[in-house]
Amino acid sequence: MRGNLSNGIVSIKIEEGSKRPIALHEKSKFGKIEADFLHLSLIEACYLQEKGRLNIYEDDVECSVGYLIDLIKQEELYGKYVVFRDLKDRGFVIKTGFKYGSEFRLYNRGGGPGEGHSDYLVKIIFENYDINALDFASYVRVSHGVNKKLLLAIVDEDFDITYYNVEWTRP
Repeated sequence: MRGNLSNGIVSIKIEEGSKRPIALHEKSKFGKIEADFLHLSLIEACYLQEKGRLNIYEDDVECSVGYLIDLIKQEELYGKYVVFRDLKDRGFVIKTGFKYGSEFRLYNRGGGPGEGHSDYLVKIIFENYDINALDFASYVRVSHGVNKKLLLAIVDEDFDITYYNVEWTRP
């Protein structure tokens, strides 16, 4: 399957009779369908290319996975990509968590938007980052307020990930 990279978005043309982009969206919950295109974030597209499911072109030149990783690093999104890849490999359906102030919303395998609510909000924190206690409390409060569990993904300098499930408790 071919995708075209432009302005940080990879677009796959949905041709008449072509079911692969639609299945990628409906079954695996990748991207967003608009008109005759499936639009993928750079992170989603890089993941799919790494798995051999997508070929990405920019100005009719095929992009390597290394080139996409370099673009992701330039945007300072590599930590986010590493967490996305790890969670996707574990079978989660991943959508953006932007409106909840987190990086991702997670659905268990077989779930997804329109099929129930997400189970987790994922907040990515780098190991050397100083976090304010009030900010941390707001992450927990928001997740609790929308009936989701907060999963903190702590990324170290080697891009290894440690996950912490954080829950609201009343004394």
